[in-house]
Amino acid sequence: MSLTSRQQGAITLASGGLLMGTIGVFVEEARLDALTLVFFRCLFGLLSLAAYCAWQGFFTRAHFTRRTVVLALISGVLMVTQWVGFFDAIHRTSIAVATVVFHVQPFWVVLIGAALFNERLGVDRLGWIATAFVGLVLASGVAAAQNLQGHASYLIGIGEALVGSLLYASVTLIAKGLGELRPHLLTLAQCAVGVVCLPFIAPLSAVHIGPMQWFWLIGMGVLHTGLAYVLIYGALPKLSTPVIAVLLFVYPLTAIAVDALVYGRALSLPQLAGMALIVVASLGVNLGWPLLSLLHVGGRARTEAD
Repeated sequence: MSLTSRQQGAITLASGGLLMGTIGVFVEEARLDALTLVFFRCLFGLLSLAAYCAWQGFFTRAHFTRRTVVLALISGVLMVTQWVGFFDAIHRTSIAVATVVFHVQPFWVVLIGAALFNERLGVDRLGWIATAFVGLVLASGVAAAQNLQGHASYLIGIGEALVGSLLYASVTLIAKGLGELRPHLLTLAQCAVGVVCLPFIAPLSAVHIGPMQWFWLIGMGVLHTGLAYVLIYGALPKLSTPVIAVLLFVYPLTAIAVDALVYGRALSLPQLAGMALIVVASLGVNLGWPLLSLLHVGGRARTEAD
């Protein structure tokens, strides 16, 4: 039995999310600093995406106006900085915690969009955003820490993941302003920025990288930057917003499961509750759920039961 276009899109997007959920293992097992990891991710991602874009015939002059090139380069600086911060956050916290904190980025998109375009948020959306940041506090584990002074590196990691989510939200808004530019080309440009700029920021030496480390580095570029983005970008046009909103959480849920299975670092119950709040709040914002109406209905049901 042949699958419909929507079913194919759902499977493809879920596959991309599952693949992205394993990137933390590659970061941990490569055992290199964040700058070096991002450089080689950009290098091998650039090569794989360039091959795909050439195969698909995406390199047409119409895509490369002065405006699109400038915006793509700006987004590249933001994206590469975000990758560095996220990878370092994994080193300082854990795969699960860094990934969960990073996934508050949809709420930054809403807030930045409202600030730039004078959009009215409304009480419901503000309520969902507040719910998400309560979930962030729980999921990060900061609320349960007895002595924050003894967890300086951990707190830095939380901050890096949070700033990374803000940077990624900015990249998302830039991408929306690029109109018809294919997202594959945008990601390719972002990788090019990393390949060109990172060697000037920190010395990179491939001499001391072992054979197994090369496996993890190439995997991050080819699998998590080439294949994963091709799967995700190919699926999005086939799916409705509600389906996308749900399936995008395959990535963080996979990361949580992988961290627990591979490294034995399971989230605590408060952290899982925080993750649940972030998921529900994200769906509420993306799907326009009326938070106050839900609370009113819930309160009325309790009153009638009493």
